[in-house]
Amino acid sequence: MEDLPPSAKLVLKVLEYNGGLTQKQIVDKSRLSQRTVRDALERLQDRTIVEKNIYIPDARQNLYTLSTPGADAPAEAEV
Repeated sequence: MEDLPPSAKLVLKVLEYNGGLTQKQIVDKSRLSQRTVRDALERLQDRTIVEKNIYIPDARQNLYTLSTPGADAPAEAEV
């Protein structure tokens, strides 16, 4: 995570403090350009730090949230 650019770290903090947001909401809250936010979100998605989901109120947009740690790991069977 230390090798992430400052813009990606800022986007990460914005999501951490505000929960799930659309790209436009992240642009508004971070005051970064739309292109910078898009690039930062792509980097964070590539590292599975951020998840992209459908934004129900407007299906043309996506909702970005922090990934749940261990979400990709298979559930352990209870004995």
